[in-house]
Amino acid sequence: MIKLVATDMDGTLLNDNKEKPADFEAWVLAHPEILTVIASGRQYYALERDFIPIKDHLIFVAENGGLVFHKGEIIYSNEMEKDDVYDCLDRLEQVPGAQVILCGAKSAYVAAPDDDTYNNVIMYYERMTVCADMAELRSCVEKDQIIKIALYFKANDADAKRVYFKDFRKNLSVALSGDAYIDIANASVNKGVAIEAIQKRFGIDRSESMAFGDFLNDCQLLKSCEESYCMENGHPELKQLAKHIAESNENNGVMKVLYTLG
Repeated sequence: MIKLVATDMDGTLLNDNKEKPADFEAWVLAHPEILTVIASGRQYYALERDFIPIKDHLIFVAENGGLVFHKGEIIYSNEMEKDDVYDCLDRLEQVPGAQVILCGAKSAYVAAPDDDTYNNVIMYYERMTVCADMAELRSCVEKDQIIKIALYFKANDADAKRVYFKDFRKNLSVALSGDAYIDIANASVNKGVAIEAIQKRFGIDRSESMAFGDFLNDCQLLKSCEESYCMENGHPELKQLAKHIAESNENNGVMKVLYTLG
């Protein structure tokens, strides 16, 4: 019997227009016996905004697993060391086309974004502090728990930019989380570790868990759940890892599987 369902957002639960399935909220409310988890690279406050009517019926895994919120409270976090954040900021200034976003527990912080960058970033960050320059951005490190550093590449060439991170600190991970984004966090941060923390807290076994994802930052998410689904539109490597393939996000693949549960 499935007791936990965890789903990624972009490319998975959401369609290409960033819209939720019309019947998702009703399904959650009709299945209180199943713990429903939204597992995303997005900020918690942006996720909460998108699920206001049912926010207290969900658990939110935010920042690719760096934070977990339940009923507005942090129940798990994995903060970066301040020295690691400062070192990253020094190095990232040398990466062409990279817009740096510090992702904290209280807010996200971005330095002097142009209009295109601002419009893209604000979609994922409900709480965002715009800094005048990199010096002001650096000053924010001491004001918050920095969970992740996100890099936005408006040329959508994030995959090609991974070459700049080959010799990065071994205690940090560098993950491609979309065509335009690279995420840097503690190496121990991933959606799977966050799901395992939730499973332990609520006494749920891996065999009682189901997960949906579409991209490489969902690898550990799928590994943490026995019933794992990659979307038809998903990354080829994730399809190899998943136990099942769901119909695409454009065809409500997640909901079609969920309705098989009742």
